[in-house]
Amino acid sequence: MKRLRTILQYRYTFKYLTLVIVSIVSIFVILFPKNTKYTGSETNIVGVIKQINIDGNKLTMLIKDKEDIIVNYYFDNEKEKIKFVSELELGDTIKIYGELKNPSTNTIFNGFDYKKYLKYKGIYYILNTMSIEVVSKNNNVFYLIKNKIIKRIDSIDGSGYLRLFLLGDKGGINSEILDIYQSNGISHLFAVSGMHISVLIGILFMLLKNITYNKRVKYLYASIFLIFYLFLTNYSPSILRASIMFILNAVNECYNFKIKKIDIVLFTFDIILIINPYIVFQISFQYSYIISLFIVIFNRKIASVSSKFLRSLYISYLCFMITLPISIYYFNEVNFISIIINIIYIPFVSIIVFPLCIMCFVFNFLEPVFSFCIYLLESSNLFINNIDMFKFVFAKPSFLLIFFYYILIIMMIFNRKYIYLFLTVLVLHKNIIYFDNSLKVTVIDVGQGDSIFVKLPNNSSNVLIDTGGIVNYTNEEWKIKNKGYSIAKDRIIPYLKSNGINKLDTLILTHGDYDHMGESINLVNNFKVKNVVFNCGEFNDLEKELIKVLDKKKIRYYLCIKELNIDNNKLYFLQTKEYDNENDNSNVIYTELNGYK
Repeated sequence: MKRLRTILQYRYTFKYLTLVIVSIVSIFVILFPKNTKYTGSETNIVGVIKQINIDGNKLTMLIKDKEDIIVNYYFDNEKEKIKFVSELELGDTIKIYGELKNPSTNTIFNGFDYKKYLKYKGIYYILNTMSIEVVSKNNNVFYLIKNKIIKRIDSIDGSGYLRLFLLGDKGGINSEILDIYQSNGISHLFAVSGMHISVLIGILFMLLKNITYNKRVKYLYASIFLIFYLFLTNYSPSILRASIMFILNAVNECYNFKIKKIDIVLFTFDIILIINPYIVFQISFQYSYIISLFIVIFNRKIASVSSKFLRSLYISYLCFMITLPISIYYFNEVNFISIIINIIYIPFVSIIVFPLCIMCFVFNFLEPVFSFCIYLLESSNLFINNIDMFKFVFAKPSFLLIFFYYILIIMMIFNRKYIYLFLTVLVLHKNIIYFDNSLKVTVIDVGQGDSIFVKLPNNSSNVLIDTGGIVNYTNEEWKIKNKGYSIAKDRIIPYLKSNGINKLDTLILTHGDYDHMGESINLVNNFKVKNVVFNCGEFNDLEKELIKVLDKKKIRYYLCIKELNIDNNKLYFLQTKEYDNENDNSNVIYTELNGYK
């Protein structure tokens, strides 16, 4: 034990170990990449249900057979939905018939790549099924407990947030609310992570206080609890990191190894990398690990701050800065007000909301108090989200720029004089589009319909022609989804922001059919638009709805124009007369750009 303690205390042990493990794992992943065990021709699969999510008329399951597969099934009616909700449980073995499909890949520049996202989770196929048959019911005690916990949660009003805080399941929260949390820079509070672990372990230690005073026994119980909690949260990357780090700290303290905190953080990374090398590509792990790493590195600097308020402000500032490059890379937008509001929301969620969530799970009569806290949380975030002056759009950075950002951030934290260099780079990055003298015409994939973006040199003018649109044919409440798909919010706006574009000078709508302008209201509500151009002819119902929004936002609009100046160019509208239908009245636009007509 003495020799082991000496080895572990050596200052370079874990540095060398990390270097060796990263090298070996990288070589292994390159030479032996993980591939699917299926041929893709299978038409029926028998597997165990690991996750269930019902959203509107869609059932989505994660099942385990040879490997994890996502299963999609659409209910024909509400009665069938109720039947599935009551019959299917986690751990059940089911037989499903359908066709294996490859996940969709990215068809938008700089867009979200669903196929790659699933690959990093070890999922290679999606099965769209027409038939589900229960082979056997669950007999696994762990799934039995988890099912009882889920049923208990679902019996309480506000179950969406209970699932979110206790199980890390976002499926019950409206996607627009989640987008607002993301925009305000506080979404990390809703990812089950180290903060939640600290509260849960604190409660557990209080309960164990009257049972045992033995420190090793307490840590043993806590470690067993965390392993089970990992199962409950489907081995969330942030919980995996926090749990392994807690267990290593427990071993370190119980056996007096005197391992430095930074070495425990490195050893945690080594273990996780061995368990799942692809986890480093998941955004929740990146946020969780890099925050814990930097807080340990700058622990002395944090401790040197005198007052509690200033220390909270400094931690919020530190967390904001070290996650800034990641936020820019994935979301292309940063809300600088999050530095301030995190000081309010972190204690509000960690001291009030999350403990109240646990108490509400045990004592459901506390649900009104919990709901009131959630109301405060949502309404205040809706208000803050309307403050646009602190939101800045950044073009998608290269990996070289991200690396350079981190060098500057570290230099700046150690020596404040480098803040001017950091701000200079940040401002240049923010305005890089003004240095781009190229002219770009991009046809954006919106499915049926059209959407064409024209960017003139040096950001002198940005024009979007049509938005596309998917018709929603249902108004039945049981079919409505929490997570609705929007071409504008999920495709067009992310593409624009990834290029550093924060406004449209002109939105041109060729005509009023839904597949050409159906996303225009979503676009106008979620992105800055200065002018809108309609085609000739009378306004249809969809156009009238858009005009109401334009009037409310005081956005200028025009119809049946003949030409439009865009910087030193002109768009000529060639339609010469009005017809009796939308398609024939479409705007027909001619222009000459860079010598091309």
